[in-house]
Amino acid sequence: MSSNCIEPVAAHLVRVAVMSLAILAFQGGDPARAGQDDGKEKPSSGDKGQSSAKDVDTEHLFGFTEGADAGEKGEQEVVVDTLSRFGKRAAGPGGSRYRVLDTKLGYQFNPIDKLSIELGAFGNLRTSRNIVGLDDKTYGTFDGISVEVKYQFLKGSAEQPLGLAVELRPRFSRVLPIEGNGADIFDMESVLQLDVQLVPDKLWYGGNLSFEPAAGRQRGNGPGYRSSTLLWSNALVARIGESTYLGPELRYLRGYAGTFLNKLESEALFLGPALHHRFTEKIWLTVAYAGQVWGRDTAPDLTGRRLGLDQFERQNLRVKFGMEF
Repeated sequence: MSSNCIEPVAAHLVRVAVMSLAILAFQGGDPARAGQDDGKEKPSSGDKGQSSAKDVDTEHLFGFTEGADAGEKGEQEVVVDTLSRFGKRAAGPGGSRYRVLDTKLGYQFNPIDKLSIELGAFGNLRTSRNIVGLDDKTYGTFDGISVEVKYQFLKGSAEQPLGLAVELRPRFSRVLPIEGNGADIFDMESVLQLDVQLVPDKLWYGGNLSFEPAAGRQRGNGPGYRSSTLLWSNALVARIGESTYLGPELRYLRGYAGTFLNKLESEALFLGPALHHRFTEKIWLTVAYAGQVWGRDTAPDLTGRRLGLDQFERQNLRVKFGMEF
């Protein structure tokens, strides 16, 4: 080997030796500690998987269905939740339109572990034209307030996969949900929420059972208002990326006249996908679509008509954006 080749190699070896001595000096001169982390145990690949599973918050994971997670003491969250409802039965020939956007701005906090309280304010934007039983109207307005109180009985994990919670959602509304007329309405939704880790850190099931009675009166000389809704929803989501989850959701709804399921007016089955993505540890987005695939109305003049459009819509779209702090 020529001297021209030996010189740069020797210089490189000298640099490596100097760097090694500097590392040893920084670590107290103990060669046995080279490449270690001051005695701190590095998590194994198995620990990493368990930590990732623990970090998955199921509360907003399933779209329209809500997971059982309620959070820990001191946690806070701001949520913008928009439910868009599209499509009703046309009253006659010509174009028809039914579009309602219900938006909630919510602030959630946890005074203790497993208990969350959310305060919400609602806005309503709607357009109705040439729809059976509804007046033509287009407007936007403030639509009341709500308080949501949730307690989690069981927290799901890889070792204990079942999560279970109960939530109460009293709400005061200023607009009838279907007709859009001004009113003073109080409703109290009660929701049983559960989720199950079917495959740890990979696949989750979520289910809700809900009963929502509502009572009030239309403003002016309008009639009294009494209704109730029964809901059973099921969702299945899989992790498809580091922070992205996707799966199908199936919901069955029954709408009644009367506050205690007195007279069935409509029933409907909705099916669609749900997507959840976390941009960071504290910022997330959930998007879910549901189309009515089966339904019926019980009114005599609607017997045999396709879908349950008296109390429900053809399509729903939900977009939730949240920030935790």
